[in-house]
Amino acid sequence: MIRIAPLSDAESAAVEQLLDQAFGADRHGRTAYRIRSGTQPIAALSFAAFDDTLLVGTLQSWPIKLVGIDGAARSLVLVGPVAVRPDRQRAGIGVALMRAMLAAADAGGYDALTLIGDPEYYDRLFGFNADQTSGWDVPGPIERHRLLARLHGERLNGLHGMLAPDRAMA
Repeated sequence: MIRIAPLSDAESAAVEQLLDQAFGADRHGRTAYRIRSGTQPIAALSFAAFDDTLLVGTLQSWPIKLVGIDGAARSLVLVGPVAVRPDRQRAGIGVALMRAMLAAADAGGYDALTLIGDPEYYDRLFGFNADQTSGWDVPGPIERHRLLARLHGERLNGLHGMLAPDRAMA
């Protein structure tokens, strides 16, 4: 039986080891790491999955901002990575982590979530799409169709700008 718990219940070294297993030790060079550089995960939106005491999955969420061409910064959350032990993938652990995070985001009033991921998967299961992200730039390479958002409300609709770490929230 999988138990979803706050990420703080997991040892930091175990989280890093799991991330290396899921994404490789070179993961720190990815664009998502640049977007969130210098921030800490949002505790209320970051989770761990355990099978008994074994860490089998993690999901971290980060404070970022969209700095518009008008210079104004609008806060949002970068979701991910969603990491599952390679030997436990396709068992619903990532889905359970995402559902826990979305429930917490909705309950906490987080109205703007973004991630870099597979559009078919994240749209079909969780309502993330690229409809509003075409004007968003990122500090690194990206496949445009993989920059997805789940927005409630109108405050980011049609905006152009650069995604950046929100160190004021770190």
